Amino acid sequence: MIVKYMLNFSDPLDSVFHAMADPTRRQMVERLNRGPASVSELAQPFAMSLPAIVQHLKVLEESGLVRSEKVGRVRTCRIDPERLQTAADWFAGRRADWERRLDQLGDYLDGLNGDKADD
Repeated sequence: MIVKYMLNFSDPLDSVFHAMADPTRRQMVERLNRGPASVSELAQPFAMSLPAIVQHLKVLEESGLVRSEKVGRVRTCRIDPERLQTAADWFAGRRADWERRLDQLGDYLDGLNGDKADD
C-alpha cells in the first residue's frame, strides 16, 4: 500500500492537491484554520459516520496538511502551516508567471495602440 501511495504522490505537493480536492476535507481544513479541534468536533457538521471522518483525516495527515495527537481518549487535530505554505508558494509562483505574461501582453497591445494613434 505504501508503494502504491508513493507512486501516486511522489511530490509532496501532489498529495496536498489530492487531499484538498475533496470538499469535506477542504471544510475540515477551513475549520482547523480557526484552531485545533478534536475529531468529534470536526465530525459534527457532517452527515457521515465517524469512520468516514477518520478516513478523511487520514488523507489530510498523509498529505502533511494536518497533524494530530492523542491525549487520553481525545485525538486533537491541527493544521501544519508549513505544508499549506508549500501550496501557497506554488500558487504564488504560477501567479507571478501569469502576471509577467499579462504585463508583456499589455505592453505589446499598448505598442499596437500607439502605432494606430500615429496614423
